[in-house]
Amino acid sequence: MSNEIKIAVIGLGYVGLPLARLFSTKYKTIGFDLNQARVDELMVGVDSTLEVENALLKEAIDKYGLTCTTYIEDIRECNFYVVAVPTPVDRNNNPDLRPLYEASKTVGKVISKGDIVVYESTVYPGVTEDECIPVVEKVSGLKYNEDFFAGYSPERVNPGDKKHTVEKIKKVTSGSTPEIGEMVDEVYASVITAGTHLAPTIKVAEAAKVIENSQRDINIAFVNELAKIFNKMDINTQDVLAAASTKWNFLPFKPGLVGGHCIGVDPYYLAQAAQRNGYNPEIILAGRRMNDSMGEYVADQVVKLMLKKGIQVLGSKVLVLGFTFKENCPDVRNTKVIDIVRTLKEYNAEVTIHDPWANPVIAKHEYGVDILNELPKNKFDAVILAVAHKEFINIDISSITMDMKKVIYDVKGMLLEEVDGKL
Repeated sequence: MSNEIKIAVIGLGYVGLPLARLFSTKYKTIGFDLNQARVDELMVGVDSTLEVENALLKEAIDKYGLTCTTYIEDIRECNFYVVAVPTPVDRNNNPDLRPLYEASKTVGKVISKGDIVVYESTVYPGVTEDECIPVVEKVSGLKYNEDFFAGYSPERVNPGDKKHTVEKIKKVTSGSTPEIGEMVDEVYASVITAGTHLAPTIKVAEAAKVIENSQRDINIAFVNELAKIFNKMDINTQDVLAAASTKWNFLPFKPGLVGGHCIGVDPYYLAQAAQRNGYNPEIILAGRRMNDSMGEYVADQVVKLMLKKGIQVLGSKVLVLGFTFKENCPDVRNTKVIDIVRTLKEYNAEVTIHDPWANPVIAKHEYGVDILNELPKNKFDAVILAVAHKEFINIDISSITMDMKKVIYDVKGMLLEEVDGKL
């Protein structure tokens, strides 16, 4: 099979690049992306997302022949197309399928008879066959399930996780016909050491993906609500969860900020599908409202603590530690730390953000904020530990806070010294 399959991975971000690197160890693989700067850095063996180690990327290029390009003609000879582009939501939290439409047009321009296109982007059930495939048909002039075929294999990438890499996570696969499903599954199974699960239809695979993160979102929303309740009762939430976790079937979720490109987005895709079918998803959207409120909640709690200590909030200096959506990862997509920052600025506080992982250029472009990669030396009235980067574990908070009046708020519960507040 490896001599017959030629793979093109469209979209070389957090999902596409690790997949292209892995496929290249078995098949002739070409990565396609519209961003020339991204392609240029990859072809010299550098991945700014830090998802693929530079040594592994260099090996894929030098040993296995991985090629990355922005030139569409370079992927015309491929016969197995994998689409791994972002599927965000707009400002009203409605699914934004434009990247998928554009990727489908790209596939339509180069796909030939007998080829297969597999989508990995998170969608609601029906998007692959009802939204994307018609675009491929229109551009290519080929007929679905006669001239070309499709599959869906949802991504399960966990940014920043070096233990659960793409080949070590079981992969759900599917195809537009039973025979194509078997073929798609065989291609993935040849490189995924954790194994695969062949779903009976594309819609089943789409639904499986969208509920995975919706389930986590709801569970985190529950413990976030518990944190709000216990804070009012002056009970330590972490102590409560530690006690409850002694029961064998208690689910060990922790309160916190829920951002990123999956958990904070996927439930809206499922909600959209439900509403299109005449059902209003109450629990899913309630969980989203709870988790979307946590950044503002943290900022309000910090302000209350400052007032209790007699610290004037107007013009106060507040340091926020961490800006990425999760720890030990440079990804700032859909970070909820921005909600903390914006709320504090509404109180006219002077907010400084320190994050050793975030790219200041990207943060400025996406959110209009300035990021310091180095810890500032000046003193602050309040410090908020928002992201549990490893660099913050042994941080000396006393060196950056006022000697007398100060507030330390630990969102992630990782500081060893006494803090004034935490979720």
